[in-house]
Amino acid sequence: MAKAKTVFYCTACGNESPKWQGRCAACGAWNTMQEHIEKPVAAGKGRSAPVGISRKPQRIHEVDCDSEIRFSTGIGELDRVLGGGAVAGSLVLVGGAPGIGKSTLLLQICNSLCSGRKVLYVSGEESERQLKLRAQRLGVNSEELYILSETRISDILEAVGELQPDILIADSIQTLYQEENESSPGSVSQVKDCTMTLMQLSKSRGITVFVVGHINKDGNIAGPKVLEHMVDCVLYFEGDPNTSYRLLRAAKNRFGSTNEIGVFEMADKGLLEVPNPSQMLLDGRPENAPGTCVACVMEGTRPVLAEVQALVSKTTFNVPRRTADGFDFNRAALLLAVAEKRGGMKLGVFDAYINVIGGLRLDEPGADLPVVLAVASSYRDQPIADDLVAIGEVGLTGEIRSVSNMNQRLAEAARLGFKKVIIPKNGSDKVEIPRDLTVFRVRNIREAIETAM
Repeated sequence: MAKAKTVFYCTACGNESPKWQGRCAACGAWNTMQEHIEKPVAAGKGRSAPVGISRKPQRIHEVDCDSEIRFSTGIGELDRVLGGGAVAGSLVLVGGAPGIGKSTLLLQICNSLCSGRKVLYVSGEESERQLKLRAQRLGVNSEELYILSETRISDILEAVGELQPDILIADSIQTLYQEENESSPGSVSQVKDCTMTLMQLSKSRGITVFVVGHINKDGNIAGPKVLEHMVDCVLYFEGDPNTSYRLLRAAKNRFGSTNEIGVFEMADKGLLEVPNPSQMLLDGRPENAPGTCVACVMEGTRPVLAEVQALVSKTTFNVPRRTADGFDFNRAALLLAVAEKRGGMKLGVFDAYINVIGGLRLDEPGADLPVVLAVASSYRDQPIADDLVAIGEVGLTGEIRSVSNMNQRLAEAARLGFKKVIIPKNGSDKVEIPRDLTVFRVRNIREAIETAM
């Protein structure tokens, strides 16, 4: 008779180890290893596959893949992040901190999804009455929307077999459990087993499954980090709890790009789309204030304008302090070193603080030049023109390099009323300049600083 096997899972990345470790060898996280005892399944008593169907190999050109395989969710920002809409037979994980708006978003899309489709919303956290009250507040009332308050995965599969829905929403994966698994709901093994069962359901019957997964601020619990490799698409809700704006990002997408973002605003009646995030991010921008510059970055196919702020002040420590919020810290330290060496600024005796307004994180090279100009503006205590946008990548020798999608960036800047744009001189010969927009082409950060101020 086979013996039980003890393994340890990392709750941050899902790595498996035969013994306990203080530090995960895969992701480097500390104190994230969790013990789990895997009991062998006796012969002839394996778990049944109530959702499985017999399959035979097919030639790839015989597989039916018509245009109806992708459908709209009814929310444009969500469709953008998904790559144009949800894919039939896919397993989508929607993760985020508790209370960020995951359940609200999935309940809101039911109104549109129920047009010609049958939707089953399973909640392990709320009763049917509570779901009804929340649906009334959000204005969701469709005859093809079915709700079920259940946590046992076998009962959910039985309900799916009777109802035959086209879309299944499970809220949340941490509350579901399998009877064969003796671990508590929310543990690593329960989360993985329940997700595997839902994945078999999705692939065998072509049901689109949305799964909600809760995480904390560090993403350390046994949730999305453990099952990201099992699902087709991983969406993350981000946002400051003190503000009403939310960002939806795709960390993984087998059917589309992971560069797109969706912007929402949390209101009394649910999440509202923000079709113009640039205007939202620039709202309340100070006028004639030193240490601020507008950047234009590409979030997938969408150009977004964001305000970059910098504060340079005399340090009181032996080592100057560096802080970056919304911008990569190592990249910020590199740009500060380039600004000191190539820009003539003695930043070695100054503290430097960099912040991106609105909760947006700037990861692309096109945001380098705005950061340098914001630092220079604060260092000189001279404001940059309010109608100026800076675009460009900064090299270690202080040169300004070109970035992609320049025409789209310039068009977005002109649409929002900006009059001046600083761009790299190299690669700007074929750029289409919109009317009423003045473009300054610079070769290095010294020219950019003198042009901006």
